[in-house]
Amino acid sequence: MTDYLLLLVSGFLGGMLNAVAGGGTFITFPALVFTGVPVVAANATTTVAALPGYLAAALGFRDEITRIPRDIILRLTLWTFAGGAVGSALLLVSSNETFAAIVPFLLLAATLIFLAGPRLRAWASRFRGGVTAFGAASLLPVAIYGGYFNGGLGIVLLALFSLWGMTDIHTMNGLKTWLSFALAVISFAIFAAGGQVAWWPCLVMSLGTVAGGLGGAPVARRIPVPVLRGLIAVVGFGMTALFFWRLINGA
Repeated sequence: MTDYLLLLVSGFLGGMLNAVAGGGTFITFPALVFTGVPVVAANATTTVAALPGYLAAALGFRDEITRIPRDIILRLTLWTFAGGAVGSALLLVSSNETFAAIVPFLLLAATLIFLAGPRLRAWASRFRGGVTAFGAASLLPVAIYGGYFNGGLGIVLLALFSLWGMTDIHTMNGLKTWLSFALAVISFAIFAAGGQVAWWPCLVMSLGTVAGGLGGAPVARRIPVPVLRGLIAVVGFGMTALFFWRLINGA
């Protein structure tokens, strides 16, 4: 019961953070590991547990999403499926030992990407020459990363959209949530087929994620964004240090 309570609370906090500023993976992934789920299954379960939250967010942005031509949405969705499938398959062939050795570096990279988010998007908006708008060559690597490790995906997608020349942040957020949902769907299918989803922890965490996305966002919006980003950064660096400690000590 203590484990399930931890998963429910971490799901709530993760859903709340994803609805406002991103960074929910820094809470949900470690929570699964600390309740005894192996690291590969924990990473897979985190992605699947976030799926209902992505769907709810995409529905909330449906007006913004419909502003994008339907043929572009379809093309981007198919490329996201392809990249996500490759990344998810790579995770399935990774042993727990190999993935555990990579996790601290992935968490560190995701934390730095999260902190650099505003600067990254500003840089991308100024230096978008040479990048084909809505091109597969730029989306596929991002989707592969998202299929393998979901942390920081939203920030990377927003920076990519800036490189494509998009400027409306609401439309960008709508597209981000839709592609995140699409990636979670293909990852769900592959992880489930590969037997890497811890179903009961996933169900409990999903309930928390939905509750956090719907009910926690108004609370989080009262917290100044710099303070919220600072708290997420502390969690991200803290989890990075903890997983480095686990790696060094063979825990």
